[in-house]
Order: sequence, then C-alpha cells, then structure tokens
Amino acid sequence: PQPEESTMLKLAVVLVLGLVCAAHAKTFGRCELARKLIELGLTSRNQVSDWVCLVEHESSYRTHVKGGPNWNGSYDWGLFQINDYYWCHVSTNAAHNDCGINCSNLLDNSIEDDVRCAKIIYNRHGFNAWYGWINNCQGDTSSFISGCGL
Repeated sequence: PQPEESTMLKLAVVLVLGLVCAAHAKTFGRCELARKLIELGLTSRNQVSDWVCLVEHESSYRTHVKGGPNWNGSYDWGLFQINDYYWCHVSTNAAHNDCGINCSNLLDNSIEDDVRCAKIIYNRHGFNAWYGWINNCQGDTSSFISGCGL
C-alpha cells in the first residue's frame, strides 16, 4: 500500500477499536444511576443519594474506569471502584475473590454484577469500605439526587 493508504488504514482500525470499546462502557447521569440502583435492589430511596455521591467520587459515573495501582499493587475496577485484592480476581489463582467475579466484568456497561458485589462489600463494611464516600459523602448528600423526582 501507498504511505497515504497505510495511514488511512491505521486510522480506520483505531477508530473501529475505539467505537468497540466505547460500546462496552457507559457514563451514567446521576438521576439515571439513582433509578438504576433502586431498580437493582442495591438501595432504597432513603439511601440512594449516598450511593450516587460515592459513585461520583469513585468513578465519575463511568463503568470503564480502572484505578491504581494502590499502595499494595492492587487495582480498583468499575463504577464502584471495587478492589481486586479482596473482591474480584484478575487471574485463576487469586488470593481472595469474595464476590466471585472476574474484575474485567466490572468494566462493562452492565452493572448488575457490580451491584451484587457492592452489596456484599456494603453488608460487611458499610460505606467505610470506600474512600470516595469517607472523604466526600458524610453528612447531607441530598443534592446528589436533587431534581431526580425520587
């Protein structure tokens, strides 16, 4: 191929890969997320603002975020930034995998598995399992669902 054709082909491949990746990721709106978390049974209307605040400060409402590395070499995955040291696995011989899930499953736009895992974490540790909540969401979080009609 000519140099121009080669450049155009590379650009086309990059664009297609970008579209494929974007199709598996989602950025929620705060009201949309609040409704979805209630629908999936993670929380009640009384506590949904805490969850929306937590997600804003952990992942900015984005499902495809991978954070880290943390001080211990672990990474945080998905909407709730679920840590791979205890909660999910990245290999078959993980030390812990208390949610019974592959971490990469936490990066897609289907949040049912994320919610199941977040519920397990919350039932053990409450909101104190998330620094995003500890540092930003203690107190009145009602503004996070203001105007959502919940």
